[in-house]
Amino acid sequence: MELFLAAVVVAATPILFATLGELLTEKAGNLNLGVEGMMYMGAVVGFLVAYGTANPFLAVAGAFIAGAAGALVYAVLTVTLRANQVVTGLTLTIFGTGFASFAGKSVSGIPAPKPIRDFFTSVEIPLLSDIPFVGPVLFCQDLYVYMVYFFTAAIAVYLVKTKAGLNLKAVGENAAAADASGINVVAYKYAHILLGGGLCGLGGGYMSLVLIPIWQEGIIAGRGWIAVALVIFASWRPIKAMFGALLFGGLSILGFRLQSIGIGVSQYLVDIIPYLATILIVILSTYKNKKEDVAPSDLGIPYFREER
Repeated sequence: MELFLAAVVVAATPILFATLGELLTEKAGNLNLGVEGMMYMGAVVGFLVAYGTANPFLAVAGAFIAGAAGALVYAVLTVTLRANQVVTGLTLTIFGTGFASFAGKSVSGIPAPKPIRDFFTSVEIPLLSDIPFVGPVLFCQDLYVYMVYFFTAAIAVYLVKTKAGLNLKAVGENAAAADASGINVVAYKYAHILLGGGLCGLGGGYMSLVLIPIWQEGIIAGRGWIAVALVIFASWRPIKAMFGALLFGGLSILGFRLQSIGIGVSQYLVDIIPYLATILIVILSTYKNKKEDVAPSDLGIPYFREER
């Protein structure tokens, strides 16, 4: 059971990175449906940098920058030029998928360099890894997993305990009122959209550098769309998003677990479970009544300062 739960944490990591990225973007009042595309961009650029340099730090940085670059295009179009956010996000997904397919042709089927694979092997955290049951599951993971722990905790604290986090909430709830109170709405939107895109890129990078350290087309396999739904499921809360990502991570590897214990279930049937759960979450989200469980009031609405 411990091995299975440890594998669940690994499977949840790319989803959680993307969910945190989209959560920050939506907190700023922007709906970015380009998560899948940014994950693909991070995955392919991270792998190409790893293949060319064999440096894990540069590879991770490349994944982050690629995701942020995709988010920058989205931010310019939706924040500065006030383009439709839904259409722009969908276009970003199409672009990112095509970009990854084109850029990755030269390395298709090639494994990541050995220094990369060796760097991202499991590392035990002293004392914490010795905790019965919890230790082997949470604290015997690779450094990338520990990075998502850090981002989850940091974003949770940032949103609730810092002035900047409260300002961000104000921007997402009522951009006009935030602007009137002296908050630089455009700066907050740009900063958090780019950071969100970078986190999506890190999620894609985890897929190509750690989880499946070999480049292949379709490597993201819809995880970006799951992340978009998971933000709703988590009610825009990072800690709740972590538990949701673990749930979807478990569903994504459920078929392998069932086969390992001798239950002959079609892998194709099991593979659709996370996506059925995504549809169910979207349906159930329409029944949320508590104010703290609903989306930011200005989500998806472009801000025109002249109309304030």
